[in-house]
Amino acid sequence: MAMERNFVCSVIKSERVVTTLAKAKSLRRNVEKMITLGKEKSLPRFRRAISYLNDKDAARKLFDELGPRYANRQGGYTRVVRLSGYRIGDGAPKAILELVDNKVLERQLGMED
Repeated sequence: MAMERNFVCSVIKSERVVTTLAKAKSLRRNVEKMITLGKEKSLPRFRRAISYLNDKDAARKLFDELGPRYANRQGGYTRVVRLSGYRIGDGAPKAILELVDNKVLERQLGMED
């Protein structure tokens, strides 16, 4: 349970996480639920997010940035992209779990407006 919460927190903070395909597919549901929770800014929802995430900074980003960004979207906030390689330790297929409409790649390449 702690691994799930930390994973969701990492996705919210960095908007893009490289992990195994199975973990990305199973935890995608939890990330989508948290973003749906962040679409309406209210104290009970904020407290619920903090109790799940155990991180106030991630909860603030959820309500201040991600909630308004996906306010008009009815779901489908994440995407899973399969990577060609396999993890060295156990040979598990790797994947990227990322939020749609993110600017992470542009920031890394220095292509911001």
